[in-house]
Parts: sequence; structure tokens; C-alpha cells
Amino acid sequence: MERTIENLRQVVRAGRALIPADTLILHGNLVNVMTSEIYPADVAIYEDMIVAVGDVSAYQGPKTKTIDASGRYLVPGLIDGHIHSECSKLSITSFAKAIVPSGTTSMISGLDEYISVSGLAGLKEVFAEIKHSPLKVFWGAPYKTPYTFPTSTISCNFNPEIHAQVQAWPECFGVWETVREAVQELDEDTLGALSLAFKNRLPIFGCAPMARGNDLNGYLCAGVRLDHESYDHEEVVEKLRKGMHMVIRESSVTHFLAENIRSVTEVNSALARRVSFCTDDVTAKDLVEKGHVDHLVRLAIRAGVPPMTAIQMGTINSAEAYRIDHLVGSISPGRIADILLVDDPETFNVQEVIANGKLVACNKKLAYDLQAPKRSSLLTSELKCNPVTAKDFEYRVPLAEGKAKVLSMQVKGPFVRKRRDVMLDVVDHVVQPDTDQDVLMVSVLERFGINGNKSLAFCSGWSLKAGAMASSAAPDDNNIIVLGANAEDMAVAVNHLIKEGGGQVVVKDGKVLDFLSLPVGGIVCDLEPGEVARREDEINTAARLLGCDLPEPLMYMFFLPITAIPDYAITDVGPVDCIALTTFDPILELVEHT
Repeated sequence: MERTIENLRQVVRAGRALIPADTLILHGNLVNVMTSEIYPADVAIYEDMIVAVGDVSAYQGPKTKTIDASGRYLVPGLIDGHIHSECSKLSITSFAKAIVPSGTTSMISGLDEYISVSGLAGLKEVFAEIKHSPLKVFWGAPYKTPYTFPTSTISCNFNPEIHAQVQAWPECFGVWETVREAVQELDEDTLGALSLAFKNRLPIFGCAPMARGNDLNGYLCAGVRLDHESYDHEEVVEKLRKGMHMVIRESSVTHFLAENIRSVTEVNSALARRVSFCTDDVTAKDLVEKGHVDHLVRLAIRAGVPPMTAIQMGTINSAEAYRIDHLVGSISPGRIADILLVDDPETFNVQEVIANGKLVACNKKLAYDLQAPKRSSLLTSELKCNPVTAKDFEYRVPLAEGKAKVLSMQVKGPFVRKRRDVMLDVVDHVVQPDTDQDVLMVSVLERFGINGNKSLAFCSGWSLKAGAMASSAAPDDNNIIVLGANAEDMAVAVNHLIKEGGGQVVVKDGKVLDFLSLPVGGIVCDLEPGEVARREDEINTAARLLGCDLPEPLMYMFFLPITAIPDYAITDVGPVDCIALTTFDPILELVEHT
């Protein structure tokens, strides 16, 4: 995307047909997302840029390659408008292998999970990895890290001083995922980052689930341009009417598209022009089996959205929302040559993918061998925490014998957790988890060797009858999270992660049932997408052997530290009331035996 004077000199000449194109795409039907038209047109590409659309006969030279698009439709490369690729457990290289063959050539991301475990130095390594990938990442600098209220522990605190540095980077295209709570509470670091964004003319990306009325008005006054979190279509409509761009999310665990698209199909079809798509958090299994943004385009069409409109939502609408439409989002002269060859707009089966002017994928597979880079210690260092014992996961109270009334965080879906008051036995000063009442222990352990924090609380909704499961991949902080029916298995699970350098593990009766190694930052791996999908199935099956009946047991668990999700969370500093934005004591009352 770099445009030097010499490069500009060459592409201007190429656009005027004074030098031949490198590649011509011939005999295709252009899906013009700018004008909502479909008509026959050829495309000329010079290096990574589209230089002509229409009659391109003047652009052919003796060495010009041609691609025959007869009977097929030319669609701009798809854009994921908000994605934490790290939650797929796939490295950037592996993620590109998963999504580029399905037609996604660009994504907007804060790469914040990498930052939490490796800081700016590790982030630069990821940037270098991206440059060798067919996938473009339009990076937004996280408004701050950590995201949590109160502040939890991570390896890199992203503050205004860092913003002053990174907002000038060529990789930076905005401020990433500015949550409503941080704005509403007038957090000094957040306001500092936003003030710099105004100065640097960078767009501010939002995250404001259930923001309505005056709270939404105040949030918008901070300059937030768009949002990817709405729980129903009425919320989408209000935000659109108040000037926001809306990014409809359809992740592996939050299926909002069918509800949110009603803003277009039932309320006002004209709203569609400011609506785009994202996947946010997606599993390797879903990527392999369903596709990526192409899947969302198909879902929208099935919901009644006209094919052209659905394609615009997956391309130009996203580009305009993020102010990158001068680079991507349409098949137009001067844009990067990201072009899909599709069988038909209605069925939307992506057959071939051109990215950065090169044919990179055919029939849902990369057309060349893409290898992950050699990893430095910045991204492969050990988990810096001491081994634990069962006593570390015993919730001790002053009462020797009796009952404890506790607040258990009950999962009502991956992004909703509610209060549940439960009476538990106290034996020898220890509050006992109770599988009959579906109450487990849950803990988060700081893993960066900074303070050794360890929290302890109670959770419900996993239906475990035995054992424990743990993960070192746990947004937003990626500290170790573990939950279980007994302290002994919780200790075995955590110690296994420490020994192996990170990953996800399921334990029963002191034995490891399954382990998925995540050696890159303790959060992702370089395995092939299909292999990770298979391993996801295996570890989820192991979790179900413990009794868990959730669709994605490990993913539901590793969302628990996110304090932007109502109403409760847990981080290394303790269990958190996400409404009051403070930690709380889960022991509500102690009752002696009478």
C-alpha cells in the first residue's frame, strides 16, 4: 500500500496505458458496488493496483497474463469490519490460509491479544508477518490496554504516550474498539487517545452494546464513528439514525445477523448503505465448514437482502465506514487489486481469489505454499507464573462448618452473565463447589511475572459434573483462566499449561484428557486451519465428557475476563461487577450449623 513518488509515476503511466498491464481479467461480469450495477467488463492490473475497468485492450502487452472469467462475476475482495483473529487460535499466517480462499482479503483489527502478551515489539513482528501474507490488516490502535475496569494485569499498558507514537505509524488506520464504559466514566487515558485521534484525523471505532438514549448521545459526542455491538434491530436503527455506521456481527457464538438485519429488511431498506459485516470472534471449525464473510453475505441474502446490497455490505460499506475506500472495497482504478471470481451473486460461491494483484486462491485453497515466520522469544516465551497446588483454589472463610450464600456468575450466553445466589456447604473453612447445583470454582492467574495475582469466585452454566478446564488464551488480558468442580483438577490443569507454555486443557481425576498447544504467545498456533478445527472438536468433546453442554465450552469460558460484557466477569484482580465497574466479594452471607 506504500505509494512512493516513483511508484505513483509508474501507476499513473499504467493507468494511461503507456505501459502494459501485468494481468488482465477478461470476459467477466462486473459487480459494481459503487453504482449497484452488473455489466460485462474487463479489468487491467499493474503490480498491485487496478488501473482500468471496461475495455482494456489497450493495456495488453507481450508479457501480460490473462485470466478468463467467462460466465463468472467480478466482486471486490471481502472485508471483515471487526475481528479478533487471535480468538480462532490461528496465527495471522494460519488465519490467512483459512479466510483468503473464501474471499476475505482485508480485515480491521486491533491485534490487541498479541499486544497484551508481547507489547509493541511483538506487535511489530506480527506486522512483518502480515506483509508476507495475502491478507491485509487495517490496524486500529487499541484505545487503551488493559480494557478492564478495574485495571487488570497485562504485559503492555497502552496509554496516551504510546498513542502519540503509534498513531503516526503507517499501519494505523484508527482507534480500536473504544468501549462505552471508558467514555462514560471519562477515563483519562481513553480521552487522551481520542483527543490525539481528533488531532491526527483518525476515525474512532466503537463498542457499545445496549447503548441507547442519553448514554448513546454522550458516547457519540466523543467522536465515535461506528459500532459492531447491537443486541437487537431497534438498537441498530437508533444508532443508524444518530449517524453511526453499523457493523452487524455474526460470530461463532453470537448469532446476531438474523435479528439485526431486520433493520434493513423490515424497517427501512435505505439503511443498508451504512451497514456492513464482521465476525468478531470465530472458530477454526466454522471457518473451515462455513466460510467467513462470504458466509455472512449468503446469510443476508437468505434473510431477504438483495444480492447486490448484501455484497455492498461485505465490501464498499465496510471500506467507507473505516475510511479506507480509497484503497479497497470496489473494483475501480486506483484501488488495490483484490478481486473475487464468483459463480453467481445469489449463490455467492467464491471460486478464485486475486489479492494484491496476484491469483492467490482457487477452489477454496491457497494457490501457493504460505509458511509462518520463525518466531522470536517475544512471542514464544514461557508463562511466568509459579506452579500451583489445590489449596490455591480453595475458597477459605472464617466459618469452620456451615453454609455460605454466594453470588455465582451464571452464563446466559457467551455475552451475558447474570447473578445467581446459591447456598453452598462450608467444610473445614472451605466453601465447597456443588455440581448438583451447577456451581463451579473459577480463577484467573496473572501470567506475566508482574505481581502474581490470583482471583477466585463462583460460576454456573457449564454443567460440569467433574474435572476442570483451563486456557492461557483468554481475552482481553490472556491471563490463565481455569474453572472446575474440584481444586485438585484445577491445579493439574494450570500446572499443565505452565509446563507446556500455554494452550487449552481439559482434566479429569488428575489426568489430562486433552490439550491444545498454543505456543505463539500462549494464544495462537501455526497449525493448518483444518488441523485446528479438528483439535477444537477434540477438546470440546473432552469438555463434554465432564458434563458440559455448552456449544463452545472453552470459548464460553475464556470470555469470562471481559468486563465489557454484562453483568459479571472475573480478572486477576477479582470478580467484577460490570455495571458498578468494581470488584465484589462473592461471599454474601455465612450461616453456622444449628
